[in-house]
Amino acid sequence: MAAAARSQVMSLYRTMLRESAKFPSYNYRNYALRRVRDAFKANRNVEDPKAVERLMEEGWQTLALIQRQGLHVTSAFSTVTNRE
Repeated sequence: MAAAARSQVMSLYRTMLRESAKFPSYNYRNYALRRVRDAFKANRNVEDPKAVERLMEEGWQTLALIQRQGLHVTSAFSTVTNRE
């Protein structure tokens, strides 16, 4: 993998871990962190540039999903907390 592609992959990985760590619920947070780590570990040895590009696109889509879910879960937890 080229150095530029590797740095982009590592940047995406760190961003996904940071976003996953923002879930307020222990279970959601650990599930998201585990899924991110497992997915990157499973594809660690991919060398084909087209495959790397496809996986990066999937990663960006997954990151967007994590960010959306984080907003919904956070607002759901804050709503429950505010009622008490």
